[in-house]
Amino acid sequence: MTMIAQDEIAALEKLEAHIRKGLGERIDDAVITHGELTITVAPEAIRDTVAWLRDDEGCLFKCFIDICGVDYPAREKRFDVVYHFLSLRLNQRIRIKVMVDAQTPVPSIIDLFPAANWFERETYDLYGVIFTDHPDLRRLLTDYGFEGHPLRKDFPLTGFVEVRYDDIEGRVVYEPVKLTQEFRNFDFLSPWEGTDYVLPGDEKADQADKG
Repeated sequence: MTMIAQDEIAALEKLEAHIRKGLGERIDDAVITHGELTITVAPEAIRDTVAWLRDDEGCLFKCFIDICGVDYPAREKRFDVVYHFLSLRLNQRIRIKVMVDAQTPVPSIIDLFPAANWFERETYDLYGVIFTDHPDLRRLLTDYGFEGHPLRKDFPLTGFVEVRYDDIEGRVVYEPVKLTQEFRNFDFLSPWEGTDYVLPGDEKADQADKG
């Protein structure tokens, strides 16, 4: 585990105090973990927050790193949209989180950081989070005919459709997923063999359990 020096923690605490003073009630939460400051804001506050962190002389988080999503299906606001920025002036990173449900859109920040374009498209593609005022919010990593959002925790491993090229029709066609064989019930200790075959040595484990 990486140990964080006391002076680094002090610098992060100073940064947190400065941001709380500058952004005020727009900050819902702030926490320091693993040597990095994470702040949580409401969706409607994300643009003002990002712009302030970029332009404030005490921050200057001018380097956009990425945007990603996290899915917590048990929560009412099931998605975290997570932004990462770097300040070369401070030599520090910051993480911004926005919590939304499946219907709540998040304002786009690509006019503030054009590099966010594909990251917002990726988050939409894989999680289904909508970014308002995005000029071209299309799928990025999956096919345009893909159904659903594959990084949601409730998305089936098999997907919903399969894609193949049809020589007769001369085009790509989409069809419902067809499993050529049933899922097998595995004995997890011998996952390649199933439950009806005992690998040499497995019987010793059974005897040990009974003893």
